[in-house]
Amino acid sequence: MADPTHHFQARPSALRRSESAIFWLFRGATYLVLLCGAVVFLNIFIKGLSTVFQTKAPFVNTTFLTEAPESLYVFEWQGKKMEMGDKEFRVFKERNPAAANVKSESYVYCAGGIFPCIVGTVLLVIGSMTIALTLGVCAAVYLNEYARDGTFIRFVRLAILNLAGVPSIVFGLFGYGMFVIFFGWNTSLLAGWFTLAFMVLPVVITASEESLKAVPKGFREGSLALGATKWQTIRKNVLPYALPGILTSSILGIARVAGETAPIMFTAASVLRTQLPWQGLTRWTDFFFQGVMALPYHIYVVSAKIPQNEYTERVQYGTAFVFLFIVALTAAASIVLRTRLRNRYKW
Repeated sequence: MADPTHHFQARPSALRRSESAIFWLFRGATYLVLLCGAVVFLNIFIKGLSTVFQTKAPFVNTTFLTEAPESLYVFEWQGKKMEMGDKEFRVFKERNPAAANVKSESYVYCAGGIFPCIVGTVLLVIGSMTIALTLGVCAAVYLNEYARDGTFIRFVRLAILNLAGVPSIVFGLFGYGMFVIFFGWNTSLLAGWFTLAFMVLPVVITASEESLKAVPKGFREGSLALGATKWQTIRKNVLPYALPGILTSSILGIARVAGETAPIMFTAASVLRTQLPWQGLTRWTDFFFQGVMALPYHIYVVSAKIPQNEYTERVQYGTAFVFLFIVALTAAASIVLRTRLRNRYKW
């Protein structure tokens, strides 16, 4: 009787079993990483949701999203437990003279909101990414289009790759020594912008150069054959098709810049600044030379620098929730722009 098994059908063997085991090992590791990330994000989402949103209209905690951080005062008044922010507590004592000597417990950064932190984070991301993309794309264009491959250029590329692995706190110390002390910019937006830009610059340069390399050489040769100059060729026939890859580097840069604490701790972050960066200026240039609050630094201060209590947890998770939402929104905008450019410049 003939064997019903097809001639090309896979037959069990030790090699196939080992290959299947390796496949499931890699698959399990992937799912484990996704599961750990999902647990972390779900925990932040659930706990932060109760801080940012509320059950009563307007269903959004506008105080948390539109005001500056304040101290929380907890006290008993006429048999009721009262919780008030610093401003509200002062008004309450003015309207109730009998409450002038009321005993209260104060908790730092547990009332008010995080609006100055949101504004500071957005400004730091926009400024640093503008500098990083400008310098990074220019450097990538030079390395890929103009520079001749040699010992020095290979050394430069190696240095760029090494800089990508330098810890962020080293960039923070560099920014503190260079921009804060040597240039005399003090703790300011400008010092934070350049420190964060230099930190993310290796990623931008590497990704941008790879995007330029992916553009076919025929685009360059055809343009040059028609009489275009080198710069016209790069501007019209190379950069437009490399933009999707360059925007990919911007997505990676935004995620890193927005989440860094160590560099801004030394160069830009202010513990508490009730005024927004454009308020209280004597000259317009003062806007660049003042410290700002930032979401990652605020999370660090509330989590590690003040005594922990039942009120700090809601601020921590609420701030983390808003922070992740802003990073995701910014990254999503970059992804949408990249997709549109990719569809526009298909080749």
